[in-house]
Amino acid sequence: MSADPWITLACSIGILAAVALSYKSLEPNPYDWKHHAIYWIIAILLIVLLPASISSYVFSSLTVTFVGAVYPVYRATKAVCTPDENDDKEWLQYWMLGGVLFCFTTWVDDVISADKANSIWLSTLTFSFFWLYFPKTRGALIVYENITEPFLGPRLKPLQRKMSNFITYLYQTMANAVHLYLLWIIFMFLPAGLKRTVTILVGTVYPFVCSVTAAATEDVEDDTFWLTYWSVYGCLFLIMDLLETWMGWIPGFYTLIIFSTVYLMLPMFRGADKVFRKILVPLAGLQELLMLRDSIQIKKQMLKDLDPERAKIVRKSIAKFFDNDDDDADPAVMKTELMQTWSTVKIPKMSMPSIKNPFGSSTSNDTGVGPTETTNLV
Repeated sequence: MSADPWITLACSIGILAAVALSYKSLEPNPYDWKHHAIYWIIAILLIVLLPASISSYVFSSLTVTFVGAVYPVYRATKAVCTPDENDDKEWLQYWMLGGVLFCFTTWVDDVISADKANSIWLSTLTFSFFWLYFPKTRGALIVYENITEPFLGPRLKPLQRKMSNFITYLYQTMANAVHLYLLWIIFMFLPAGLKRTVTILVGTVYPFVCSVTAAATEDVEDDTFWLTYWSVYGCLFLIMDLLETWMGWIPGFYTLIIFSTVYLMLPMFRGADKVFRKILVPLAGLQELLMLRDSIQIKKQMLKDLDPERAKIVRKSIAKFFDNDDDDADPAVMKTELMQTWSTVKIPKMSMPSIKNPFGSSTSNDTGVGPTETTNLV
């Protein structure tokens, strides 16, 4: 390996470290427009004044990948795993803009021939991606609150329903082997560039529409679902971008990417969640955080589905199960203890409404008085 790639790699890693440090250490303050002005003044000066010999090392395609995809994938993975639900919306807002932008601009540097123009393009992309989640600017939040939510959200919600119905119909149609074979034959004869475009459209358009409508609701579950998808799809896109130079000519390469994307996307498969939990989370070392978040979600669901008394018993039983040593925590014993505790809980019966007797008297359970006794919970 020559010196140039090593220098490029070192510069890209250095910028990635600076990006991570600034994100962790700076307090968010995106509503001060002076921060935006200062940020872009510094960015423009660096883009224009930095010599091309230096800029080619600092602002390379690798740098754009690190800033626009790799670090956001890690932060999005961590956001899904942490108990705090606000960061889910934060990074979903980024992927609605930065993720789609990254997927649709990776080919531009291959088209630009002049070194100076290519350097300007890559440096502009780097600053644009970082502006979207830099704590002092949070450009993705600004765009979302001023453009996406008020203008795109109301218009895209009806479109999402239509697209969901169309995708369901398309999936049912593709289940027929004849239709699937015909679609594959048509796709195979498309030019390589058009295949790539179709592949990216499949992975970004519908998820973008769904992400916009999800971010506009108070429900966090749909935010988490689509943020999980974008995290996994970002990795899939990086793999495709890396391999297509050597394998893009192989028949079926883009078809495989499309089928993988559909598997990740559709709720009936929940493929993104499976890949996220089995691959991304272990790679990021976030298993404990994800378990903590899952336990919080279970508690929320329990409080939602059970009355307070029953929820209290279940919480105590679960806590007792986890407090015991592994050798003593026999699930069968714990179940018996839970059922015994449950059977001692009393709740009032519901009073039955009075029923008018056609023979002249009013009755309720044959006595005219609602029941006052209690009954066992189970």
